Amino acid sequence: MNNIAFYLIIFLTNIIQGITGFAGTILAMPPGLMLVGYDVAKPVLNVLGILAGIYVFISQGKHVNWKELRKVVLVMAVGIFSGIFLKALFANYESLLYKCLGAFVLVLAVQGYWKLVRPEKKEKTTRHGAVEVKSYALLVGSGVAHGMFVSGGPLLISYLSEKIRDKVGFRATISTVWIILNTIILIDDIREGLWTQDLIVTQMISIPFFAAGMIAGTVLYKRMSQLLFMKLTYILLFISGITLLVK
Repeated sequence: MNNIAFYLIIFLTNIIQGITGFAGTILAMPPGLMLVGYDVAKPVLNVLGILAGIYVFISQGKHVNWKELRKVVLVMAVGIFSGIFLKALFANYESLLYKCLGAFVLVLAVQGYWKLVRPEKKEKTTRHGAVEVKSYALLVGSGVAHGMFVSGGPLLISYLSEKIRDKVGFRATISTVWIILNTIILIDDIREGLWTQDLIVTQMISIPFFAAGMIAGTVLYKRMSQLLFMKLTYILLFISGITLLVK
């Protein structure tokens, strides 16, 4: 029953992944950990993240913002290796780390949604240096969270939503990011010996549920306006923060 529930979670969360290009893994991770455990949920959802990225890239690869992609991958890669190290260092404190990340994500979600629905008439001028520091901090933090829990999406969303306003370019770019960075995590999972025969079977069974969710999400995505897309992005960011806090 736990496995069946896990596959159902994969289907539902990948509807969201198909719409936005993110949030599928971070929404699936908390219930996945409770249903099948870390050593199953993390590697399975990580591979599905790669497949989701490939799915979007095949049809929208020409819309990728390669300049931002290079920056994101290089900076987040540093964070991912740091996250892998911290995961081993703080093996018994994952719950606390989730809660800290969740609180930060909630702040970002509320701030982003507020600016979307109540835009300021004239924004205050911010020094370029301060903006750059904030950008790099978000990307490194996103990499750390992704290396530990395959859940760096919320922080990356906060960065990319400011840099890429077009929903097609946004979705294509963030999906391509997951192809590259999740592959790094996959290599580390193989190194740790997580990929047993039972895990491979679970992964194979999960793929049809993943595919059905992505197809449904893609259909919904094509019918959304730009404003609705961005609102949904911040709402999902908020939900992601809640799931991290209550895990």
